[in-house]
Amino acid sequence: MEAYYNCMRCKNKRVRILTVDRKHYVGTIVDVDYNNVYLRVDKGCEVRTSAFYPGGYGADILTLSLFTLLAIALI
Repeated sequence: MEAYYNCMRCKNKRVRILTVDRKHYVGTIVDVDYNNVYLRVDKGCEVRTSAFYPGGYGADILTLSLFTLLAIALI
């Protein structure tokens, strides 16, 4: 639940996210629900995902499970 509130505080802000498997992503949080954070990745980031974000933002939205987040920082 703490990850949810941390992500909500950073909504619509540019962040760097580190996951438990030591991958990091840079972008802007566009939405958060109780299971996932939806990150609009910065241009030039090589991210491939099959996840679907309901809202029509397109392929530049990465869906990350809140359970995989290790750290989140404003940048």
